[in-house]
Amino acid sequence: MRHHIGLLPALQLPPEPFRGTKAEDALVALADYVEQTDQSLAGGRNERVDMEKAADPVHGAGRINGWIVLDKPVGLGSTQAVSAVKRTLRAAGEPKTKVGHGGTLDPLASGVLPIAIGEATKLCGRMLDSTKTYEFTIRFGEETDTLDAEGQVVTTSPVRPTLDQVEAVLSRFTGEIEQVPPAYSALKISGKAAYARARAGEKPEMKPRTVTVHSLRATASPREQKEDLTRRRGDAEELECVTLEATVSKGTYIRSLARDIASALNTVGHVTMLRRTRAGPFDLESAISLDFLERSAKARRLTETVLPLEAALDDIPALPVTPDQAQLLRHGQRLSGIPAKPGLNLATEGGRPIALVEATADGLRVVRGFNL
Repeated sequence: MRHHIGLLPALQLPPEPFRGTKAEDALVALADYVEQTDQSLAGGRNERVDMEKAADPVHGAGRINGWIVLDKPVGLGSTQAVSAVKRTLRAAGEPKTKVGHGGTLDPLASGVLPIAIGEATKLCGRMLDSTKTYEFTIRFGEETDTLDAEGQVVTTSPVRPTLDQVEAVLSRFTGEIEQVPPAYSALKISGKAAYARARAGEKPEMKPRTVTVHSLRATASPREQKEDLTRRRGDAEELECVTLEATVSKGTYIRSLARDIASALNTVGHVTMLRRTRAGPFDLESAISLDFLERSAKARRLTETVLPLEAALDDIPALPVTPDQAQLLRHGQRLSGIPAKPGLNLATEGGRPIALVEATADGLRVVRGFNL
């Protein structure tokens, strides 16, 4: 048996050695332990997996670099979702790497949550700044302290609008608008989160901010929303609630938008359903559930759920460079004499992202490099 020992890499052995065991039985027990702890023997499964990773387009140096777009369920926070993805990566035997998200989604909201892995985490800031689309339902007649279904009712109104009235006021809330954020938000006031002050009984002073609502519309006709109709007023049906779709800029609070729409209709309201349907280039068609992600990991098909790093840069033109130019960009050097569209470009070499660069009259300047 001794002449085979040199074939084995360094292994982590169990806390209790295989004492008092026959050599053959010890080898079987060792092999079982190695399999259970996901270690590799020479020429074993993990070595083959590493070779496959090196050839996989979402892997760089044997690590995943890209995006997993989750369809986040209600009840799970964004940080919890990141932790769940980390656990799945560990369970799949992936090396430890950075994981982040591209835009907070409250526990009471569901929908598109881009999770960045590896070098893709360098693009999280761009995702935070991206345009997002939401579907949300406003329930009229009650306003809560949190402006959603989780809070306590603080104001009521008997007024219920018609769908025509709702649609008539939506134009007031498109384009650049002034909006007062909810008291229950993560915005800092004198170094302390507004929601922490509100929970402590304070009444934080929330200052108006300018945001952009690119589009705002009702998602269904009166006939399709008939389950929300409460009573007839002449020939018109009054709505208990209505579902809208909004495409908005960074910093827009849908809860505040719902409050202000209700106020414009001479009533009050709060959000009972909030679902993000798009974040930047990612939409629900590219989103997967956590259950699907976990099943894919167990089936050793995790990379099939990962979108490439450059999927978040679909609005940025690719700029092919030579191997020598790529090497200079990797070292952060400025390049000149390369024709490029002014503004941001994605420098690529052989189809592999090298760096996000800014093209000016002075040449190419590295904005963000990728170690792939």
